[in-house]
Amino acid sequence: MTLRARLKRQWDRNAIVYIFLIPILIHFAIFQVYPFLLSFYLTFMDWKVIGDPEFVGLKHWEYFLSDKLAWKAIWNTVKFSVYYIVPTMAVGLILALIINSGVKMAGFFKGIFFLPVVTSFVIIAGIWGWLFRGTEEGMINYLIGLIGIEPQLFLSDSSQALPVLAALSIFKVAGSTMIYYFAGLQSIDKGLYEAAKMDGASTTKIFWKVTFPLLKPIHFYVAITTTIGSFQIFDSAYLLTGGGPNYATTTIVYYLYNQGFTSLNLSYAAVLSYVLFFIILMISLLQRRFLGKESNLY
Repeated sequence: MTLRARLKRQWDRNAIVYIFLIPILIHFAIFQVYPFLLSFYLTFMDWKVIGDPEFVGLKHWEYFLSDKLAWKAIWNTVKFSVYYIVPTMAVGLILALIINSGVKMAGFFKGIFFLPVVTSFVIIAGIWGWLFRGTEEGMINYLIGLIGIEPQLFLSDSSQALPVLAALSIFKVAGSTMIYYFAGLQSIDKGLYEAAKMDGASTTKIFWKVTFPLLKPIHFYVAITTTIGSFQIFDSAYLLTGGGPNYATTTIVYYLYNQGFTSLNLSYAAVLSYVLFFIILMISLLQRRFLGKESNLY
């Protein structure tokens, strides 16, 4: 059978499917593929929005290698990821275990834990800014003052601002992480727990030998999504610190935003976007290599 005949046969079999896919493919091409290729083209051009792009070759890529602020932004993003990824997974798992334990009013607690996820980030950031205000009027400073601890600067301190922003993101996202882990816990065969108890395993041992390993697919998914989210952090720095103090909370996306929309250096912003893309891609591949192996536990 010729290639043309095979293609015609496939079309005759699945014509209705292909017809319904056409609008989706057109949307994907216009709003995903085209911007992706255009931004790559811009990395070799010099374009300030006004006027025609001018070809400059690898100029912007070479500048990135010597741009100390860009590397500081990347380092800040890495540190934010350290503060954010594992605690988010841990808090989400703990909340899921609480809901899955059969506690009374589990539905109520599930709603309370999930509430920050559906609350506007601007509102949460405003509350967070009040809580961690670097004066005695801030709620946290007031509370720690009751036990004799001196007021802290928090968002105005270059060593404290990034962890405070990470805590805000954990508070915002932990509820959705809880849902993933709760779904994973619900899928585990209850007979495994009964067998472990019959063998005399303690609650702690059951968790580490049964529950935790069987949640490996959830660990992998949550690790990937939280990693991508941590490297795309922008809104909290924009709303609360403006990238300061002393560039301590200038993340790669915040720096990209300033280059593209404040300085109108769209070509260099495109370079930074591809740097971010390759960083996330490499980390995701590493996570897949070490966390995404197939498990024989199911």
